[in-house]
Amino acid sequence: MSRYRGARLRIVRRLGDLPGLTRKSARRAYPPGMHGQARKKKSEYGVRLEEKQKLRFNYGLTERQLLRYVRKARRAGGSTGLALLQLLEMRLDNTVFRLGMAPTIPAARQLVNHGHITVNGSTVSIPSYQCRAGEEIGVRNRDQSRKLVEANLQFPGLANIPAHLELDKAKLQGKVNGLAEREWVALEINELLVVEYYSRKG
Repeated sequence: MSRYRGARLRIVRRLGDLPGLTRKSARRAYPPGMHGQARKKKSEYGVRLEEKQKLRFNYGLTERQLLRYVRKARRAGGSTGLALLQLLEMRLDNTVFRLGMAPTIPAARQLVNHGHITVNGSTVSIPSYQCRAGEEIGVRNRDQSRKLVEANLQFPGLANIPAHLELDKAKLQGKVNGLAEREWVALEINELLVVEYYSRKG
């Protein structure tokens, strides 16, 4: 299954607020489609599936990528749910978004893909790159890159920068101080249901 490129508000109406996917909010509170306003009781599987979809769409992952992250989180030891969220939060595209350098995660992914972002002074164009403590996230030293990020920093996607990151606006440089903490995850999600979903699928 490839990455979703359709209408983002349609997904927001179905799954709820996804801060990484879009800054817009849906005018209609009910899910899309002909039967959107009909109240339907969700099965246990349906609830787990919905939580998994929230994670997938918010971070802009394919099904295969998310499954890979779940397996990696299982191997990490400790709480699989927390390890999974930390792996996703420490992705380069999400880190650029959380620093306010891009309004959404898809916009951050584009910045990274187009070579506007540097890690420790070297250009990195892989959005899934795992950021580590001590690394500096900067902007490539060219006018186009700096103007793009400066414009984005005036209207960041989220108001607060999480505790594990710090930003020097004047230098257009951020720093990773450690792993992401659970309380700073902006998405409202029950990660245990995501882990359960994949454990039942094998």
